[in-house]
Amino acid sequence: MTSPAHIKWLKDSGKKLKTTAGQEIQLLEFQHTDDATIISAWAKYFRQHYCLDKVLDEAREETGLSRKQYLEQFVFPNHRPPGPSTRAGDFAEILVADYFEYLQGWTVPRTRYRLKPVPNESTKGTDILAFLLTKKTNLDKKVYSAGDVLMSIEVKAQFSGGKAKARLQEAVDDSVKDQLRKAFSLNAMKMRLRADGDIANVRLVERFQNLADRPYQARYTAAAFHCTGNYDNSAVTEVDISKHPGKSTLTLLLVKGSTMMKLVNRLYEAAANEA
Repeated sequence: MTSPAHIKWLKDSGKKLKTTAGQEIQLLEFQHTDDATIISAWAKYFRQHYCLDKVLDEAREETGLSRKQYLEQFVFPNHRPPGPSTRAGDFAEILVADYFEYLQGWTVPRTRYRLKPVPNESTKGTDILAFLLTKKTNLDKKVYSAGDVLMSIEVKAQFSGGKAKARLQEAVDDSVKDQLRKAFSLNAMKMRLRADGDIANVRLVERFQNLADRPYQARYTAAAFHCTGNYDNSAVTEVDISKHPGKSTLTLLLVKGSTMMKLVNRLYEAAANEA
């Protein structure tokens, strides 16, 4: 699997950070540069999360809109509130999904942003579902291992404002809900994958839809993505995971980067302009 070029900007900081209760927080740094070639390739890759290029012309048929106009009006979050916060959230979720897929080796189907009825609103349900199969599992033969893993990931972002908000705590609190809503997210993912004709990933999702008869391991991650301009250690070190029912398998992740909202807006603009 070829990794997208922008993934090289996401690096392990090598630093250690812990909550006041002693839980370790994994710290990543996103160190992007002004590389037009990478931004252009990333914009194309990013656009596919919302609308596959192969169906874009069919989607805009009879609207009288160009590709760019259609994407800006009906697909991408825009500059009107709450569009900017939705842009930041979608971007952070996609980049964290990239981290799990390309740097950690998980399978992460991308369907969450397809066919959003209201572009400026976030999609409901678990932010990211990531899958890891053992060698004992054979999806075609419906042979499954109890060692297979489903990771439910919640991501919160703050790319603006002068004071750090408790985004990691918000991610932990939302992760508590994933025990119930991941079933709905799995079903929605399967339906979108089936519409795409991606039968291999349909089979992958189906493997995790019946925990009682086909046991697997459930894990959780809570992630916060902060712009360095509004970050403060207390926003993450004071996080409390004691009420999370899956706290024994909960991973805490922090990502930091500079001038993030400027990058986010540039990426959306390139995704529309170069369609």
